Amino acid sequence: MNSKLHAVCDGFGRPLCMVLTEGQMSDFKGAAMLLPSLPPAKELLADRGYDADWFRAALAVRGITPCIPGKKNRKISINYDRTLYKQRHKIEIMFGRLKDWRRIVMRYDRCAHTFFSAICLAASLIFYLS
Repeated sequence: MNSKLHAVCDGFGRPLCMVLTEGQMSDFKGAAMLLPSLPPAKELLADRGYDADWFRAALAVRGITPCIPGKKNRKISINYDRTLYKQRHKIEIMFGRLKDWRRIVMRYDRCAHTFFSAICLAASLIFYLS
């Protein structure tokens, strides 16, 4: 019973859209699920797990500049704005706030739908309070 939460946040670290996937699924497959619901933006910050050429191309089609460091095993290194990438801490703070809820950290709910409902409730509270 493992799951992974993928989230898109605004510039202030408030969650805009989220999707819950199984824990074994790679990050860029979760990104493919979020791609249609991405809001208009100038840049997208993501960690190394989201580094895929097709994802970068899909962002370029939408006019979004990816700020994603390349994976360690990438043959051709990718340049990204390191100063801008430091703003990703806001997303990590959002995940930390979600994990303040014991129900989410311990995953008491066996049903993924109920678990995701608790995450959405916590995220809406974070959005309201920030």
